[in-house]
Amino acid sequence: MTNAISVQNVVRSLYDRPELGGEEYYAHDVMTDWLQNNGFDVTKNLVMPTGYLASYGKENSGPVIAFPAEYDALPDIGHGCGHNLFGGISMLAAKAMQGVIDATGGQVLVVGTPAEETFGGKIEMVKAGIFDNVDIALMLHPGTKNGLGAASLALNPVKFEFYGKNAHGCRAFEGASALDAAVLAFTSINFQRQYLKKDCYIHGVITDGGNAANVIPAYAALEYYFRAPSMAEALQMTEDAIRRAEAAATACGCTVEHSIYECPYGETLLNEKLAELLQAEFVALGLDEIQPINYTPRGSTDVGAVSYVCPTIQGSIKICEDDVVGHSKEMAAATISPAGNKALTVGATALALVATKLLYEPDLLQACKDEFNKKKAESDA
Repeated sequence: MTNAISVQNVVRSLYDRPELGGEEYYAHDVMTDWLQNNGFDVTKNLVMPTGYLASYGKENSGPVIAFPAEYDALPDIGHGCGHNLFGGISMLAAKAMQGVIDATGGQVLVVGTPAEETFGGKIEMVKAGIFDNVDIALMLHPGTKNGLGAASLALNPVKFEFYGKNAHGCRAFEGASALDAAVLAFTSINFQRQYLKKDCYIHGVITDGGNAANVIPAYAALEYYFRAPSMAEALQMTEDAIRRAEAAATACGCTVEHSIYECPYGETLLNEKLAELLQAEFVALGLDEIQPINYTPRGSTDVGAVSYVCPTIQGSIKICEDDVVGHSKEMAAATISPAGNKALTVGATALALVATKLLYEPDLLQACKDEFNKKKAESDA
């Protein structure tokens, strides 16, 4: 059985048994078993119960190339974001690098990063220092386009909890409505939107507003995402919203507390040199209609955390046509289609060729690092 076919089987098995973020126990075991059986040293249950690290090569013998792997699924939809294939591409690319590592030295890693869709496993891996000694991180996300990556938005998730006093609905003057405070805050934060800068967004919902119509609610809650091109801007938006929530609570005779209820996501630091290298390999492998870097940020991803530790690229590879939307059962089915199987081999080959070029040409590796250091310094300023 060829390596590609055996990884196809892994991709299919993950498709058949999708697991939510933080619960990818089957995926963890299947992927780490494959990696162990294919010559990698594997650390299971790393940082998180479903995280892992697979390595090949000797430490301190040369550059370290990491292929992060995703493998969490979505509720009801399964692998509608294609993470089963994402992880397979990283595994196959790392396998293809073993002979190169034998010749050049260095290390290749597969970093199993759970829960991209929920709490952001890469962020936890970064906090634990897993990427501290990594020189380059390479990955590909399945989708409707062949592409060289995109900017992403920083995301700050904030929960507002309002506290009032219960009373009978006919004697409301004896209580203080936490729901009134929440609705007033919600309205005020809506007014905040017209003052937002370009590519900044606010998404919010009322998650708790009471349970009975004839009871003045003593508790209400709002949950928000504040998104912006940089975390500094997202935090400024958050501070404005906090002031509005506090004013609303005071106006209604209530109090309010705010907290971070999910893991914040930083923006992605793009690396144009890596994009240039990936494009060259895509072209050499016969891919066409390659999308350039998209500098207009839309969504948020935990890849941003990795991109602030080492030069990073998350390109995309086509597995279906434009009429298939992301986070759908149709996208999930495409991961195990003939187009998905082709993307597995072509994508893994492209990543391995980029990694090989970086190992054999130190000047290219240094150029990627120089760009990373320059952009990181500008961002930190």
